Amino acid sequence: MTLLPILILAAGTYAFRLAGPLLSQRLQVSARVQGLLSLSAIALLTALVATAALTANGGFAGWARPAGVLAGAVLAWRKWPFVVVVVSAAAVTGLLRMSGVG
Repeated sequence: MTLLPILILAAGTYAFRLAGPLLSQRLQVSARVQGLLSLSAIALLTALVATAALTANGGFAGWARPAGVLAGAVLAWRKWPFVVVVVSAAAVTGLLRMSGVG
């Protein structure tokens, strides 16, 4: 029952990935459009991070999660190892929740 949707999504993903190299020679995009596409990707990722960091069950997630995300973002910006970034973000969130910040 679930194998068919998985195969359909896999085929669609493969087709999307294959379309880039196949159509890159046929479709010429101006430098301005490429810049706008780069900015739209940044905006999309920022919205995804903000939604995941700030909301839970349709409401505000509390201050612990955004603080953990902020701590992880600062460490990532400072180019700390990925494991340290993830563990530190989780530790900040956990310690704030244990202290009752929520």
